[in-house]
Amino acid sequence: MEFETIIGLEVHAQLLTRSKMFCGCSAAYQAAEPNTHVCPVCLGLPGALPVINREAVAYTIMAGLSLGCSIPSYSKFDRKNYMYPDLMKGYQISQYDLPLCVNGVFEFPTANGTGRVSIRRVHLEEDTARLVHRASNGRSYSLVDANRSGVPLIEIVTEPDLRSPEEARSFLVALRQVLRYLGVSTGNMEEGAFRCDANISQRSTDGTVVGPKVEIKNMNSFRAVERALSYEIERQRAALRNGETLVQETRGWLDDQGITVSQRTKEFAEDYRYFPEPDLPPLYLTEDDVAGIRARMPELPAARRARFVAQYGLSESDAALLTEERAVADYFESVVDGNQSLARDAANWITGEIFALMRDRNLLIDEINVSPQQLRRLIALVTDGTITMRSAKEVLIAIHETGRDPDAIVEERGLAQVSDAAQLAEVVKTVLAENPAAVGDYRKGKKAAIGFLLGQVMRHMRGTANPAVARQLLEQALEDEG
Repeated sequence: MEFETIIGLEVHAQLLTRSKMFCGCSAAYQAAEPNTHVCPVCLGLPGALPVINREAVAYTIMAGLSLGCSIPSYSKFDRKNYMYPDLMKGYQISQYDLPLCVNGVFEFPTANGTGRVSIRRVHLEEDTARLVHRASNGRSYSLVDANRSGVPLIEIVTEPDLRSPEEARSFLVALRQVLRYLGVSTGNMEEGAFRCDANISQRSTDGTVVGPKVEIKNMNSFRAVERALSYEIERQRAALRNGETLVQETRGWLDDQGITVSQRTKEFAEDYRYFPEPDLPPLYLTEDDVAGIRARMPELPAARRARFVAQYGLSESDAALLTEERAVADYFESVVDGNQSLARDAANWITGEIFALMRDRNLLIDEINVSPQQLRRLIALVTDGTITMRSAKEVLIAIHETGRDPDAIVEERGLAQVSDAAQLAEVVKTVLAENPAAVGDYRKGKKAAIGFLLGQVMRHMRGTANPAVARQLLEQALEDEG
């Protein structure tokens, strides 16, 4: 029996607001001491009343618009009731039947072209507290840190349109990129700011067998999502082929073991006893409200990627690299500064030497101590022949380490390119004398040997020799002596 995989995702993303969803406590809880960013509202104390965070509403609408959603003129908050140690009030303020954003469509790049998924809803809610699990003297126990309680959270629910683990991963990567471009979420999975639950089932290709939906939780990386879905596909298909009964349930992913394990049977909406939140008014949005929020949105990754190809003549691969992070795309355009003839060199420098510097020093683009103006000047020094490419790489490192301008570094270190034939001829003579084996190889027809000899000239000149002049002098000397 052949099967088709059906996948839908529920993605939670913390919003990057200064304060929490329903109170004035700081939402920057990650580095704070436990239970220090709390108040009666986010602790769920009796009589405390919530107040809606206006910016969180705007951020949610931005996310919905970026996913092609409609923004209803009326929405409301609801109480989602369940008892769990990390839920301070015994209920969560969320949205149920009337969310802020509905009926979207999102296209994203995949290894096989363009993927497309329908977005059922994007709704706004509050995050829960955090449980910290400990063990001491052979006993296990859990502590509650309420700093995260009440942090604004959006949930993005897709339709079951995804058909493979690889496609699900591609969607999540593209979704996180959009949220980061908007500036509404850090998208940091390691900090829990971007979390995903997956619903997966199997359907026989002839339609005679439809397996129950299984929810997978506890996946904290893109790789974990892909691995968990792959495992669950094999588990479900094997069970169905063997005539076993699958149940609708929630399963947890154990990353170290590479398996999913049953946690509980799946809850249904009625289990949560949703009802309208009595302490909050409904939200009424006009077309002008939505238009004002749309006007705040930046150019999104797909549009910027296409523009880089059309406007700057970049390849699809270079445009994708440069637009992967908004800060990198901004840096590139600051270097070019309207001079489209500079775009190719700027792209090569950023995707080459700047990215290498970032990797070597484990830095983000914003942490590189090379301003767009300094990089632009460095490119000009190479283009006009003032310095060689080898020297330019040295200058780049020096700019980052000292903050000094490239011209000052070139002068101080004596890195200006040497094109004087008389001076280079003496170096060529020395190199030929020091490397008789390479000279012999060249005269035997191994023309590639001149590359080695040229490298030796550059070494003697500390990278300042004009490569074209040095190569011409080498060829001339080798032919004359031959």
